[in-house]
Amino acid sequence: MLNQYETVFIVTPVLSEAQMKEAVEKVRKFITDNGGEIVHHLDWGLRKLAYPIKNKSTGFYNHFEFKAPGELIGKLETEYRRDERLLRFLTFRMDKYAIEYSEKRRNANKEVKQEE
Repeated sequence: MLNQYETVFIVTPVLSEAQMKEAVEKVRKFITDNGGEIVHHLDWGLRKLAYPIKNKSTGFYNHFEFKAPGELIGKLETEYRRDERLLRFLTFRMDKYAIEYSEKRRNANKEVKQEE
């Protein structure tokens, strides 16, 4: 049984665009190579941090929704800790209400984009 998870991570702002994309792709590849399936990815872009982390005041935020076996999460977080390009991360399992809300939000965003 695959659970659905949501993970957000912050990439250091000192990277070039290509290096930042490579860091994000590494996370995507790690999830899919270890039995996960990406449901949705959002690049929130460069944002101001609430407080400085490693003397940085901004970071590139990325959000993944994915389905995966529970064992993957420990490996994923170990991988996050090993990658010096990542400032912070948070991963949690979504319950049925969070999944439902997320699907509604995505569908609403699609409708807004189609109207434009």
